Amino acid sequence: MATYRNPVLPGCHPDPGVCRFGEEFVLVTSSFEYLPGLPVHVSRNLIEWRQVGHAIERPGQLDLAGLESSRGLFAPSVRVVGERLVVVCTVVGPDDGSWGGRTGHFAVTATDARGPWSDPVWIDGVGGIDPCLTVDGERLWLTGTQPAAAAAYSGQTDVWLVELDPATFQPIGSPAVIWGGAMKGAVWAEGPRILSRPGGGWLLLTAEGGTAEDHAVVVAYSDEITGPYVGDPGNPRLTHRDLGRRGEFAAVGHADLVQDATGAWWATLLATRPVPSAASDGGGREGLLGRETCLVPVEWEDGRPLFAPGVGRVQREVSTGGDVPAPVAHPVADPLVVEGFGDGALDLDWNGIGRHPSAFASLESSGELRLRGGGEPASVGERSFLGRRLPAERIDVAVTIRVPTGAGSGVRGGLLVRVSERALLELSVDASGAVSCVRVTPGERLVLASGAARDVGAVRLGLSVDGLSGRASVDGALFASVDLAGLAPSPGRDFVGAWVGPVAVGPSSETVSASSFVLAVRS
Repeated sequence: MATYRNPVLPGCHPDPGVCRFGEEFVLVTSSFEYLPGLPVHVSRNLIEWRQVGHAIERPGQLDLAGLESSRGLFAPSVRVVGERLVVVCTVVGPDDGSWGGRTGHFAVTATDARGPWSDPVWIDGVGGIDPCLTVDGERLWLTGTQPAAAAAYSGQTDVWLVELDPATFQPIGSPAVIWGGAMKGAVWAEGPRILSRPGGGWLLLTAEGGTAEDHAVVVAYSDEITGPYVGDPGNPRLTHRDLGRRGEFAAVGHADLVQDATGAWWATLLATRPVPSAASDGGGREGLLGRETCLVPVEWEDGRPLFAPGVGRVQREVSTGGDVPAPVAHPVADPLVVEGFGDGALDLDWNGIGRHPSAFASLESSGELRLRGGGEPASVGERSFLGRRLPAERIDVAVTIRVPTGAGSGVRGGLLVRVSERALLELSVDASGAVSCVRVTPGERLVLASGAARDVGAVRLGLSVDGLSGRASVDGALFASVDLAGLAPSPGRDFVGAWVGPVAVGPSSETVSASSFVLAVRS
């Protein structure tokens, strides 16, 4: 018997799509408004994942500037088509078209997970979200979801299927509805995948119930890829909806299946980790991390998939035995320390909001980061925030900030914890040496503390996070105690967890310097 730990990708890594490509597994997750987008991870054992790039990796592939939080790059999937990896994804923007950018489905391709990835090929004439490819011999199919045309209730969703030209990725004919969900009244059938079923026929794997506590994994079967599909009488096949936020994991759903070299099956899926709550009912609260990627073994019984067989739950510590080999024979430790911004170039973990970091950030040979001023973090526009996913519930992070002090300088710089423009914490210093700690929650902007730095030339700003509480420090001294509960993603509305990193606010002609960045995970 062997053991591994969930999540296998901690921090905000939702909607995992996975496939096997040669000797490696390739996994891609949603990134919404952040660029570079659609992080690409590889693994030899499904547990120890290493980020090797992004499917949206360079300026000019896509521009997401001006989009609100939780818009942008939704629910990618990755499949092998011929000798190429193909990622399909949806750009989601305002329904009224006011954003001005292009929305809809696109495909990008590469012959190596490390890239380079092609420019997007837009898939015209198909609506909805959550696309996924299925290869059927020489034919190629695309499935996705859309609101039901004649909905009997709010949130009713259909799964559709359309054939694509393998050379152009353009539809052959019109999408046909093949599934309306497993349960009457269940909302948001999403993340559909059609896979070959052991023993013959096809498996339609979807989620339903929304991405909060009612999320669930459901399946349906058909002899023909075009249907009709018949739901499994035991649906849902995996869910924590009956646990609410009282278990180790909540919001379990959006699964994908992959087979390893031994023939064993595994499912990647998303889940959240509630943090303890003082509520008298003993439940938990939504934490800052958002939706993370987990892994469970899958077995087949009478042609039906069993997720986490014998347990039926996503567990923190997963023990595998019997006929299911473990992909790795030891737990994987959380990352302990991140130091600096990169060695000669920014590490792959760093992102900008709606634009590539090269638009506002540069890394000097000394390791110092220079950020040009940008818009207010609580606005929607060209913000100069270089962030990375909060990797754990208990972390210490600090950065040394230098702000130009010349007359007329209107820039400030600091440390930002961001879930959205509506939910953030900023600890910053301006050109006069004034330091402030500001918390923005929906409908409120509150200055938690203000003061003056000892040395205007270089200020060490730090933040310790412990679940939903925090402590802000300036030059090593406690500056403010912080309640972070109001920053937690709102289930069903905020699809993005917390990012943390340096920020510069003010005229783009002014530059803030950041150095000595350290992020440490506490046990």
